[in-house]
Amino acid sequence: MGLFSRNKSKPEAKPIKVWNELSSIEQLNELVVAAQDKPVVIFKHSTRCGISSMAWNSFRNNWTSEDTLANVYVLDLLNHRDVSNEIAEVTGVFHQSPQAIVLKGAEVIYEATHSGIDARQIESILRKG
Repeated sequence: MGLFSRNKSKPEAKPIKVWNELSSIEQLNELVVAAQDKPVVIFKHSTRCGISSMAWNSFRNNWTSEDTLANVYVLDLLNHRDVSNEIAEVTGVFHQSPQAIVLKGAEVIYEATHSGIDARQIESILRKG
């Protein structure tokens, strides 16, 4: 390998087994109820948007809590825009993409978009209870 050569293999994101797919309004309604017992994290992701992909990869790489702190869901906006619209209606949080929303009880305890989405900050908020 020369002085200016770089390893061109791309590091893979850590596999996260805790992510569940959010794909229906009925499922969203169940999550809102479940948030009474355990917080729910929803990551809204546009699979065709480079900014959304960067935010998603950053979030996945920095999330370390498995499913101990919250039930974690990802929403594919291109396939489930109706669910995203319902999230905005239920939470009162204006739709953006990418976006992370954390529900605890009947409250939104965190929401951020784009580069403001911070997995470690969410974990910190969840640990504080």
